[in-house]
Amino acid sequence: MQIHNEEGAEHSTVLMLHVYDGVLRFYSGQAVEGNIYDRWFRLNVVHDVDRSTVAVYIDGQKRFATSVTPSWSYYFKFGVYMQHHDWSPCMESRWTNVTVYTKP
Repeated sequence: MQIHNEEGAEHSTVLMLHVYDGVLRFYSGQAVEGNIYDRWFRLNVVHDVDRSTVAVYIDGQKRFATSVTPSWSYYFKFGVYMQHHDWSPCMESRWTNVTVYTKP
């Protein structure tokens, strides 16, 4: 899952969640949630554009937060992407009840 920026922006993403060795991580760094394989979990991501912050919640618990590059052109993306390391011939993700809320 990622928060991506429109083309031409200084930074193409401010958040990417990757899974390495069964651990959900912020890019390839800080652990967000362990033992993520073979289970359903609720992922909530709050991108506060006014404050330039992002927070990640797993099953209702805040697991990660960071400041991000200010921009008004970010959008959410999710799916399965080939990773630079720790790749597998079987990559799968399942999503249900996806809702995007925006504040005017």
